[in-house]
Amino acid sequence: MDVMEIGLGHSLGLVSKEVSSVLESVIRTDPVALGRVSDLVADAPRVFVLGAGRSGLALRMTAMRLMHLGLDVYVVGETTTPAIAKSDLLLVASGSGTTSGIVRAAETAARVGATVVAITTDGTSPLARLSDSATLIVPAAGKLDRSGEASTQYAGSLFEQAIVLIGDALFHALWKRSAQDADELWPRHSNLE
Repeated sequence: MDVMEIGLGHSLGLVSKEVSSVLESVIRTDPVALGRVSDLVADAPRVFVLGAGRSGLALRMTAMRLMHLGLDVYVVGETTTPAIAKSDLLLVASGSGTTSGIVRAAETAARVGATVVAITTDGTSPLARLSDSATLIVPAAGKLDRSGEASTQYAGSLFEQAIVLIGDALFHALWKRSAQDADELWPRHSNLE
């Protein structure tokens, strides 16, 4: 095999093409859902995020940026996270939409009257059914798909990359909507590093 076919540059190009393609699909498939997600997050008194593994890490990044905007944001599972309540929002991600802990949390949120926003690859999954008409479907391979058809990357990487970029785009849209400038956000950055 040629080094150009297995090198880092080749892999970066491949990842870039796959990410661009999947995000274009998300934009084209349901632009109304994208707007609805932005509105729901902006209007929520408190936002809670939850994902497992790398999906959870990606949503932690989103939580940080939403906090920089001044939103009241919590990462589910942290010791200081309060109980979710009516009118709060739970932002969850699960490629399969069947991750048991994520689905249970979404059921709890729905039961108390919170809004559920889901990012998943399966619009018919239990998680998607629990979201309040605010499901973002990412057409990426699940972590067990080894076919290479949806993505040639390993174990759900494309889905997780999409979560990071959807989170950053959500932050950017809400930031522009807020009319705050970067200097207003900066004081909210951690100073205990």
